[in-house]
Amino acid sequence: MLYLGATFVQVWRAARNDQARPAEAIVVFGTAQYNGVPSPVLAARLDHAIELYRRDLAPVIVVTGGNQPGDQFTEATASANYLIERGVPDHDVLREVSGTSSWQSLAAAANFLDDRGITDVLLVSDPFHSLRIRAMASELGLEGHSSPTSTSPIHGMTEARYMARETIAVAVGRVIGFRRQASIENVVKSRA
Repeated sequence: MLYLGATFVQVWRAARNDQARPAEAIVVFGTAQYNGVPSPVLAARLDHAIELYRRDLAPVIVVTGGNQPGDQFTEATASANYLIERGVPDHDVLREVSGTSSWQSLAAAANFLDDRGITDVLLVSDPFHSLRIRAMASELGLEGHSSPTSTSPIHGMTEARYMARETIAVAVGRVIGFRRQASIENVVKSRA
């Protein structure tokens, strides 16, 4: 219980700590999109990435996320279109379109970023996600700095539930490794 309590405090602190700084790329974690239109949660993440990009903190934005069965668009495609419509040049938007989890998306992005010699990244997601994505980035050989959106529509009890879930995910991931944790989650999902 002490370990979980300490981990919760770390998750909470990371959620309130914006590490925005110059980097080589901005990585935006995907989430729901509806027929090519980013959900309000995804739009908040993308708007924050645009702000960081316009502050010249990184020359490219990496959008992540595959699609669910029946989707016509990937999260990354919906995100890229959103960025381009708001003035980010297409050549400054890199797409990771295969991941269906945070780990898969970041691992795939890390591979193609490594091919470009990019290891220093700003990680954009919701605040509660900050500690885990930094830990995953480290495990994947990236120097990740979280810059959570401050305009997420997730608040109140919903945010508290996400913080609790992230606490468990971080606690388990630190013990068994985030790669292994993602593999276990995939097996459980496929049997459900």
